[in-house]
Amino acid sequence: MPGVSLGKHNVKDPRLDAADKLVEAKKKIYVQADIVGEDEMKEADAILVPAELKGDLVLLDMEFLELRLGREQSPEEKALFEKLYAALESEKAISELPLSDEEKALMGSYQFVTNRAIVPLTAGEDVEQAIVKAYDQAGYISFLTLGGKENRAWPIRKGTVAVDAAGTVHTDMQKGFIRAEIISYADLIECGGEVQAKRANKVRLETKTYVMQDYDVVNFRFNR
Repeated sequence: MPGVSLGKHNVKDPRLDAADKLVEAKKKIYVQADIVGEDEMKEADAILVPAELKGDLVLLDMEFLELRLGREQSPEEKALFEKLYAALESEKAISELPLSDEEKALMGSYQFVTNRAIVPLTAGEDVEQAIVKAYDQAGYISFLTLGGKENRAWPIRKGTVAVDAAGTVHTDMQKGFIRAEIISYADLIECGGEVQAKRANKVRLETKTYVMQDYDVVNFRFNR
């Protein structure tokens, strides 16, 4: 991404800033994202690109497909490649296409550039906001642990269940998981803090299979 140094960058979601003002802690720790160069583009979760250059990414995939369509392949692959090529011709990214499980499986051995979130950057757009947007579009959410040493946002994939989220903090929490004590972010803000939310009976006790919601405030109970 032009004008941005490679390496780790904070995903500066303003919701953590708001929570940090309500709950006292020694440190505030954002989720971090790795900004990588073009040589690692095909392994990235999302691509931040100036809006006028999105077409160049589409062309890369079209060139690859032209090569593949010039070779022998199974009827299933040929049908898929033709479908992808037609979509790219109409300036759609591959990630925008509805694909069947069978088609996704066929695509598994190929690394298409546009088979991931493409986040166009407009002129003058704030880079920090763009990174937050890319994090979301790449399929990630965060949960919070608050108070004491740190107020911290933790990265998880959308659809992650509570027991797996616990493992993000520490493997012992996952192995000995008992329950997750959850306060929704909206309740945290509305009540004015974690203690106040607890007094208002806004804490929910959730089991291993609870699907985590974005910016849930969590306290994991586990056997040590």
